[in-house]
Formats: sequence, structure tokens, C-alpha cells
Amino acid sequence: MTQGKRVIVVGGGLAGLAATVRIAEAGTPVDLVSMVPVKRSHSVCAQGGINACNDVARQQGYSEWQHMDETLYGGDFLNHQPPVYEMTHWAPRIIDLLDRMGVPFNRTTEGFRDLRLFGGSLFKRTHFAGASTGQQLLYGLDEQVRRYEAEGKVTKYEFWEFLAPVMDEGVCRGIIAQDMRTMEIRSLPGAAVVMATGGCGLIYGKSTMSMICNGAAAARCYIAGAPLGNPEMIQVHPTAIPGEDKCRLMSESARGEGGRVWVPRKKGDTRDPRKIPEAERYYFLEEKYPKYGNLVPRDIATREIFWVCQEGLGIGGGNMVYLDITHLPRETKDKLAAILEIYETFTGDDPRETPMKIFPAVHYSMGGLYTVYTPEERPPVPGDPLPGVVGLKHGAPDNMMTPLKGLYAFGELNYQYHGATRLGANALLSCIFDGLFCGLSVHNYALEQPASSNSTAAFQQAAEKEKQKAQKLIDNQGEHNPYELHQRLGLEMTAAATVVKEESRMQQARESVRQMKQQYKSIKLADAGGWTNQNLMFARALGDMLPYAEAILAASIARKESRGSHYRSDYTQRVDDPFHKTTVVSYDSAADEPKIDWEDIPLPMVPLRARTYGKVEG
Repeated sequence: MTQGKRVIVVGGGLAGLAATVRIAEAGTPVDLVSMVPVKRSHSVCAQGGINACNDVARQQGYSEWQHMDETLYGGDFLNHQPPVYEMTHWAPRIIDLLDRMGVPFNRTTEGFRDLRLFGGSLFKRTHFAGASTGQQLLYGLDEQVRRYEAEGKVTKYEFWEFLAPVMDEGVCRGIIAQDMRTMEIRSLPGAAVVMATGGCGLIYGKSTMSMICNGAAAARCYIAGAPLGNPEMIQVHPTAIPGEDKCRLMSESARGEGGRVWVPRKKGDTRDPRKIPEAERYYFLEEKYPKYGNLVPRDIATREIFWVCQEGLGIGGGNMVYLDITHLPRETKDKLAAILEIYETFTGDDPRETPMKIFPAVHYSMGGLYTVYTPEERPPVPGDPLPGVVGLKHGAPDNMMTPLKGLYAFGELNYQYHGATRLGANALLSCIFDGLFCGLSVHNYALEQPASSNSTAAFQQAAEKEKQKAQKLIDNQGEHNPYELHQRLGLEMTAAATVVKEESRMQQARESVRQMKQQYKSIKLADAGGWTNQNLMFARALGDMLPYAEAILAASIARKESRGSHYRSDYTQRVDDPFHKTTVVSYDSAADEPKIDWEDIPLPMVPLRARTYGKVEG
């Protein structure tokens, strides 16, 4: 083991667990910090599958190169190509490793790992474990972490919240964290820090993400000096159950297994959907996109559902459409049991017999902390059509490091892989790839650090700052309720910056967020207690969600084009010159506002082309 050096991994989901396994395996001990027990991390909610080419897919004519091309095309070419190349070419090895860890992938009758169709591809290349794939992967990796924990190589800090990175002479030396039970605030020194805390769904009020996915950890790094990359790229999933408290995902696996999206052709038709004849049903995705049908990428399906409801064709004239799996054979429905049970639990209807009522909901953050990498030119592997390709240099210390030296971003918090729209079943892959491939980079960086690199004064200063911030919130006797402020934030962001965006509405939302930032200064907590004070933790997170929300709006306003999940009604076309660039958003602490810069995106392998998915015009 690396003597006297530790790495801190923040986040207990798939990216955090994979990083922990890889770093501990390399010989550097890890402190794993998570707000919840790691088996309750949001990765457990992933349902549909994980993408990778295998021998069965190759027999269809598929390849790792085609997986890369689909990912770039799906992301509307906003992704960097070397990381996508490396991820898709590592994917088969990752599946083999997970299989050896005991993940119970579905099998064919011949014993091969089964595959299903998923959006953005005409090939079956999605491995799955029923409709609870994320849970099975999380449990498999957690068992490996527990093995290293038993050997003394991993220390878990569950129910601890990340508050801030500790910076000393421009280098990240550790973090400040708080025990969510005792409310103790303390420092954790580390030779490197890996942030793997997921998305920012709570900024939108209701989403398919867990309630801990508030973006606060990312915002705290952003405020500390780590820029955001493409924060405007927020994915809205086309199929979710609307709810009063939150939205619950109905996985793309339902469409991948043959589910169909439709509405009655007649406006306001309130008949039982089972009594509406085929000829009187409008299968709008199949009619508009005959090549891909219900398997178009999520941003396209979402907009089509949104527009068909805007035209008054939604169920009963409202904002819902049918997702129908009633025609599928019993054995196919059995593969979807996990999500069908969720639907029945929360609606009372059995989706095996009655079409599901669904509507889009905020689901994923393609943007995140801005990171860098070391590219590497190399000869192609079989299936690559070019004489030379560009991937990532394995073990390069800067792979997926933010501009704050020693601070890394993995998984959904890392902006690199998905561009303007993530293809379904690429999320689990990118999380695990980041951890396993870039975990070695973190280990190598830690080896380079001097043994006595931690300044006691820097840690004391940072911890005292967070204690004062918490005490100030507790002592505040203002007039505003943080929960009411958050409700307003969610409504404003959902209205202005989701499916369809427009300049004046976003400017209005930005002004509202600025007002909320002022009002936040005079909030009042309902709980001043010193034990498990959730009111304090929520209010503190809200203070960080507001600047993140402003960054999303500023980037959305600056990108005057439509690309992937970023669709503007006032700029409806993709504009490669000048917007085929990464939006890099830095926090201007003096002005307390975001600053926009642009980063060129190299095209070493796949040239730009129009993204249409065979749409039939007219």
C-alpha cells in the first residue's frame, strides 16, 4: 500500500465504487464518502441496461467502432472523441469483468448473455439484468469494495456530506465533510479527491433522480474554482410517471422490448385505451421516424411527446401519452417485472393489461464539471475503419482531472462522454469506465505527491469557514422559507430550461434566480437543533443550487442554436460555426455570476454530419 497517502472518493454510486475498487487494487487506500449507504446510491435506480459490443452483437454486423459512432451521433458531436473511443472499446471487457463479479445478466436459452434493443441503435447491444440492472451492478461492485474494506484498504464514511474541497497553493489536498447524524464538521486529507456525486435533478424540483441528487457537491466545486462543462445539456426522459412528490422513471427497456408510444387520433378521446381500435391510434414516433420508431434517442422522443400534447392530442387533452406493452408476450413482460411493479404500485393499474400513462421528466445531466485528459495515437483494433485512432493514455495522471489540480470528476458529474444527449444504457458504462480506467490515473497522481503535502492551516481554515456558514444559517432570522424558495426555483427552471427553451423566458428565469439569491440571504430555518438537522442541510444545498441554476441558464442563453437536448424555439437549427464547442462556465466570485468561455472540440476520427434519425418531413 502507498504509505501515508490516501485518496478520497466522494459518492457511493457506480462511478465511486468502481474508482474505489481500482485505486485500492493499485495499492492506495481510499476514504469513501457517501450521503447514504452505498447500496442506496442513485445508481440503484438505473433500470434498462449497459451497452457493449459482444460476439452476439458482432454477428449482427455490430462493432465497438459503431458503438462509438452511435454515441457521438446521439450526442450531436458535442462529446470529445478520444474518451468516447476508449469507453466503447473497453466496454466488452467491462461486461466480462462484471460477469465474473457475479452480476446476474439475463441469458439466452443457449447460455449467452442476452441483449435488448435500446434507443439510438438498430442493433441489439444492451446487456441487462431484468429491469433492475443498476441495482445488480451496484451490489456486485459493493461486494468488491467490502472485500477491500475487510483488508483495511477502504474506509467508508456513510451518512457524511461533502461540503468543500480543501485548496492549498492551488492544489486540492482533501475535503471538508459533515456527519449527517452528529453534525460534526471535520477535514479529510487526501493526495487526490474524486468527485462522483451524480446529477442535479433537484434544481428542477421534480425529476426521476433521487432527492440527494441536488447538484450541491458540483456547485461547491464550481464555486471553489472548478469550471462546469456544458451545464445547459439536461436530459428529459420521455417516459416517466408524473407524481406530486417526484417523477418515477419508466425505463427505456419497455420500448427496447417492443413497447409502443401512442395517443388517440381524435382530440379529447376519453375511451378506455383497450377499446380504441388500431386504426384510431396515432403511433407518432413510428410514423415520423419509420427507421427507428420508438427507439429514437430520448431528446427526440421527449420533444415529440411534448409537441403532440401541445397540439391537444394528449390523453383526454392533457399532458400524458400511452406507453403500451400489453401486446408483448408474457416472457417479455417478465423481463420488465421490476418497472411494471413500480407502475402498478404508484398508479394502481396493471401495465400488463392496461397501457401506461406517461410524460417526460428531467432525468440526467450530460454536463458536469469540466475535465481534461491525455490523448494517445495508436494503431486500430479489428473493426476500426481508420489506419490510426486516438484514445486515452492509460494511467496518465490528468485523465478526467478538473483544472483544480488533484480534483477529479467521474460518472455523471463528468461532462466528457455524452455530449448534447446521452444514449440510453451508456450511463452505467461511462460511470464504471471512469472508475476502472481513470482510477489508475488517480493512483498514479497520488504516487507523485510528496508525503508531507498537507497544510494543517489550510484544513483548519476551511473547516472553520464551513462551521461559520452553518452557524450563520442557524442564527438567521429572515423572512423566507427555504422550501418555498426551492419550490419556486424548480417551477422556474422546469418552465424555462427543459424541453423547449426561448431567450426571453430564460432571461426572465435568470432574473428570478438572481432575486432568489438575494432572498436566500434572509431565510429562516425551522430547526436549529444540533442533531440530524435536515433543515440545515437542505437550506445549505439550496444556497449552492442557485448559482448552479444560474450557470445552466447563462449557458443556455449563450448557446444560440438547437443541439441534442438543448432545443431553442428561437434558434431551431444546429449551428456548427461557432457552436460546435464546449460551453465552459466559470464562477466569477467578485460579481457572483457565471462567466462563459468556449473550448474547441477536435474531430480526430468521425466528421460532423446531420443528426436526423431518418425523420420523415411533413
